[in-house]
Amino acid sequence: MKQYEVLQWASLFLKKHQREERVAEILLEHFLQVSSSAFYMNMQEPVSEEVLEKYKRAIQQHAEMGIPVQHIMGYASFYGRKYKVNKHVLIPRPETEELVHYVIQTVKKQFENQALTIVDIGTGSGVIAITLALELKNVNVYATDISKFALTVARENAKKHQASVQFLMGDFLEPVHKNDIQADIIVSNPPYIAQTEASLLTDTVKNFDPKLALFAKNEGLAAYQQIINQTKEMPTPPSFIAFEIGHRQAAAVSKLVHQAYPNGDLQVLKDINRKDRIVAVKI
Repeated sequence: MKQYEVLQWASLFLKKHQREERVAEILLEHFLQVSSSAFYMNMQEPVSEEVLEKYKRAIQQHAEMGIPVQHIMGYASFYGRKYKVNKHVLIPRPETEELVHYVIQTVKKQFENQALTIVDIGTGSGVIAITLALELKNVNVYATDISKFALTVARENAKKHQASVQFLMGDFLEPVHKNDIQADIIVSNPPYIAQTEASLLTDTVKNFDPKLALFAKNEGLAAYQQIINQTKEMPTPPSFIAFEIGHRQAAAVSKLVHQAYPNGDLQVLKDINRKDRIVAVKI
């Protein structure tokens, strides 16, 4: 079969199973191990039996079982870099790229030339911490997670990208307190989905992303409450906190932040789809 014929088969198979047809191109490009430009130029080229067999199996796994494309490939792209992902870590979303970009811009504008300590809470695959360490100068970056399996993945990713990040195991800010680390900036994409909303998630998410990284008690607000309470226990409060939130949580998370830091400069920012996505406060 030629490349375009393989794509046609895969697109129809995915459509039949109500999956995104774009997956056909993503996976074929991956298995052919070619650049995007070469991929589109070689549509008339034959696909080897070895590649075809692997590709068909991958398409079927995604279409029929919902296995995420990123798990099949073994990596996800984030902020222009590739990161290892597996069942122990949340697959990074584009919305989180927006959180990271916002933090980078804020640091460059408001904390220029300052030596800063940044803490990423609930780091998962490490994408937030690693990106901040690579994109910003004069920063010490720490990252925490309660899952030793997630931290193993995060350390591998940091080593791959030669990023200077110190990883700590523990519940949110607990290891930061334990090690007497003074955080200037706290950033987090914590679990924020209510258990009652589990049925609304796609099978690729609820069956394959770690539940520890998805769900939180108290209608999805428990992680924010705990993190904010832990910041109040610090000898000196952080200068800046930025959270990713669920698009219906802006009012509730803003209230929690305002109660803790009533004089802080509080902001709610929307994502590219015009949905509330970030709550941030400069203290």
